[in-house]
Amino acid sequence: MSGIQVSEKLISFLIFLPLFFISLAVHEFSHAFFANKFGDDTAKKLGRLTLNPVKHIDLVGSILMPLIAFSSGYLIIGWAKPVPVNRNNFRNPLKNDLVVTAAGPVSNFLLAFVFYFILMLLNNFNPAGMHLIKKVAWLGIYFNVFLFAFNLLPIPPLDGSHILYDLFPGELTAKYLNLGIYGTVLLFVFIYSPLWSMFMGLVSFLIDLFFT
Repeated sequence: MSGIQVSEKLISFLIFLPLFFISLAVHEFSHAFFANKFGDDTAKKLGRLTLNPVKHIDLVGSILMPLIAFSSGYLIIGWAKPVPVNRNNFRNPLKNDLVVTAAGPVSNFLLAFVFYFILMLLNNFNPAGMHLIKKVAWLGIYFNVFLFAFNLLPIPPLDGSHILYDLFPGELTAKYLNLGIYGTVLLFVFIYSPLWSMFMGLVSFLIDLFFT
């Protein structure tokens, strides 16, 4: 049994999965929390006002896509079940929806600071055998900054497209927001285009600016 070796890539993936689930849960919970605060209890009635990752997991986006990405060696990408929001229940639909939508990405940015605080504590006290926990904390920082920036991209169905409409409501932005499957196609074109390297450069810049 001592001859069994586990690849570092597999270990990293197994470390990544809990971070992935937790980060998505915080993101979706934040949407649900502020929606409920502003008068829309749709998500609450469906049991989505919770930090329990199980309630937010999407079979395809949260399980199959990460597994396919890991096994194929391609970019790991995935998603949770979107929190249902009925802006008609808001007292001020545009302003309230702007806060509800932005709450998801902002929560990931704040979660990155939580992981950063943990990393700083470990670096200051430098307890023995904490290498793995430090790696987890660093992955938590990187992934949540990535989620923050990625979800703010103004491409449907990402949060950034909803923010774009809330800031500039009109017929044109409404049509853009409702591109449906074409928005997803546009998103994948972006991911596999030269623009992606520029986006990842932005992620690195934010990490260098706030967390190094």
